[in-house]
Amino acid sequence: MIDWSLISCGVRGHITYRPDEAEYADRLRAATVAGDAWRCLRCGTYVAEAPAGSGPAEFAPTPTRGRALRQLIILRLLAVLRAVEGTAWLSVGITAWFVSDRVPEFLAALKQAVPALEPVTRTIGWDIDRSWLARMVDRWSEVSPDTIILLGTVLAALGAVKWAEAVGLWMGKRWGEYLAAVATAAFIPVEVFELVEHISAFKIILLLINVAAVVWLVVAKRLFGVRGGLAAEHAENEEVSLLTVERAAEVVKP
Repeated sequence: MIDWSLISCGVRGHITYRPDEAEYADRLRAATVAGDAWRCLRCGTYVAEAPAGSGPAEFAPTPTRGRALRQLIILRLLAVLRAVEGTAWLSVGITAWFVSDRVPEFLAALKQAVPALEPVTRTIGWDIDRSWLARMVDRWSEVSPDTIILLGTVLAALGAVKWAEAVGLWMGKRWGEYLAAVATAAFIPVEVFELVEHISAFKIILLLINVAAVVWLVVAKRLFGVRGGLAAEHAENEEVSLLTVERAAEVVKP
């Protein structure tokens, strides 16, 4: 099984701390030939160097580890996906602002070119007259520049929302998790409608990914009060703190 805590420490460095309370410090310290080694609060490895911090045990850092760390990794993978989506929507939306006056002219020229391309496309088995390209040209050839600008504004706003999701998820913020869950769920009916209109493997995969993302966010991150909500998540994170475990062991020590 992959030890994500150890990998995180390898990338970001260990987190060591010397509590002022001797009984707690002794449980996190080990004598070595190189001097005192202090146990990392994230991965549990003893590090033969001076602790990075010190002070009362109650002020010790509680690094993300265990299940919480695995969840953060998944959140950041989702953040990367949202950033890619946000960049795509922003690019299309901003481009629409600048080319709005030329789009009708371009589509009209493309509509005239479709019949001329038919003999070529038939040789490769593509019926261009009934293809998505022909439907797109017919649908948008009569669209006015003002409508294109409005559409570009909507797409740019959607891209901005996707980027807000990406930032919140990457930072592991609660608001980012809620925003991602709500925004993703809001577009699932649209994706279902698009799937009914025209089914494709890509649309099915995208729908399944988004449904899985919403379910995982709500259940794993305890959104909307599920599985005890935020209080239960804080309690779980505190339990996996190595120093908290050590202090609990000291209390029950006979």
